[in-house]
Amino acid sequence: MKLLLDESIPRKLAGFFPDSIATSTVSEMGWTGTKNGKLLALAAERDFLALITADQGLEYQQNMASLPILVVVMVAYRTRLDDLAPLVPQVVSLLESKPSIGVYRVAV
Repeated sequence: MKLLLDESIPRKLAGFFPDSIATSTVSEMGWTGTKNGKLLALAAERDFLALITADQGLEYQQNMASLPILVVVMVAYRTRLDDLAPLVPQVVSLLESKPSIGVYRVAV
C-alpha cells in the first residue's frame, strides 16, 4: 500500500504508519506547489492508493466523480504532528477496509 502525504501534513507523520505501508510526501516526490487536480493525477500515475491531507476544502475544489485515487482528510484542531498522529490508526483501518474511491474524513 502506497500513500502520498500532502503538503498540509507534517513529514514526520510518515513514521507513525506501519512499516507495511509505504509513505511518500509531496515534497519528496518533487511536487511541491502542484495544484490538487494535477497532484491527484500524478499520484494515480505512480500507483498511490490515497492522498492523505488536512485540506478540508479539497472535496469542494475537485470533481468527486472523477477522482483517480482515494482522498483521506485528517480533521484535527491543528495540523501539528501531536494532533494528527492519533488519527493514523483510523486512517490505516479505513484503508484496510478497501473503500471505493472517494473522499473520507477521519477525526478526533
